[in-house]
Amino acid sequence: MTKDTDPTPTGLGPRAAALELLGGVLLEGRMLSEMEGDDSLTALSPSERAAAQRLARDALRLGHKADAQLKPHLRRAPPDVIQAILTLALVEILESGAPAHGVVNAAVTLAKTHEPSMAGMVNAVLRRAAEADPGPWNRATPQRLPGWLRGRLNAAWGNARTAKIEAAHTRMPPLDLTLRAPAEAEHWAKELGADILPTGSLRLRPEGQISRLPGYAEGAWWVQDAAAALPARLLDAQPGEHVLDVCAAPGGKTLQLASTGARVTALDISGPRLDRLRENLERTGLPAEVETGDALHWDPGHKVDAILLDAPCSATGTIRRHPDLPYVRDASALKSLRETQLGLATRAAGWLAPGGRMVICTCSLLPEEGEGLLAALLEADPTLELDPAPQDLLPPDWHAAQGGIRLLPDLWEARGGLDGFFMAALRKAG
Repeated sequence: MTKDTDPTPTGLGPRAAALELLGGVLLEGRMLSEMEGDDSLTALSPSERAAAQRLARDALRLGHKADAQLKPHLRRAPPDVIQAILTLALVEILESGAPAHGVVNAAVTLAKTHEPSMAGMVNAVLRRAAEADPGPWNRATPQRLPGWLRGRLNAAWGNARTAKIEAAHTRMPPLDLTLRAPAEAEHWAKELGADILPTGSLRLRPEGQISRLPGYAEGAWWVQDAAAALPARLLDAQPGEHVLDVCAAPGGKTLQLASTGARVTALDISGPRLDRLRENLERTGLPAEVETGDALHWDPGHKVDAILLDAPCSATGTIRRHPDLPYVRDASALKSLRETQLGLATRAAGWLAPGGRMVICTCSLLPEEGEGLLAALLEADPTLELDPAPQDLLPPDWHAAQGGIRLLPDLWEARGGLDGFFMAALRKAG
């Protein structure tokens, strides 16, 4: 690989930025997405910025393994910043396979900047830990989810299934792509060295800068987890139909709907996130009307044929891609989220024409944000009825007993897993 595409940082800049990102999550409770505009990242080239973000995510995902490998070589717990430096360096060596010499030298330089008196200790500990038997690293059990989430998952799915979910969270997820023209799957799979999943997405291992991959510039595909691509396929929008994509940003589902030939209106409350949607529409050349507004107060002005509602939720189904989430979120927002989800779903259902279709979905592992939402919606609006998904669309064990589709991260383990999702299709009476 060239320097521009190598995902492993070759200089101090990406590693220093990764250290700031890690501190922002662990010490300040900030999400990585909130720090994308920070000076430490914006000063880097695109490839360096991607490397810094990957390093920080790997450290959050695998920090428990680094702790196990470091423990025999530490007499006492070091200051937080030194612990973060050690973790980042060891994850880079043992997970990414980066040459130890360069990583250790960079870690020592970072230590001299933050805790000069501990630079020697960082050098000695990292060299010993990197050269030691990797048994503690390899034997480390998956990092446990925080109690507020783990208890709910144990109650919903059982202890054994929860442990499998935690194990799935420690594995770096693959890169999934959705094609603008699904009929070109064979062509782009060959161009990208990707696998074609049974659901139609392309899957490859993420390497380097995504915007440098074949097909990106001409808008032949966009990044979208294979699970996140299913709700739009379940809705099955038809050419000429007027379809609303509610809570649309960042826009992967909007692009899917637009690619069917439907007339799409994308609605979201966040103007900045819609800017990214507009950029993707421009890159792919797909048409959609974009509206900024709160769906609890906005109105389309007429009945529509179909609606896709990706309701705001705890996002617990995306932890494998967002390992910062367990460190930042807690249970405090769950009640208000459930109220918002039901409010959005009942309001959106009122916009459907007789016989119209709606798919609701959440990227959550929690039944109250999936199966529970479906039950509450059917009770609140008797004009809606469940529209069963075609049995040949997905494996039988993905179909929830209560109706709808339930995905958990341990599914498709041999293929690299999936994000956690719940989705259900409904139809308006008449």
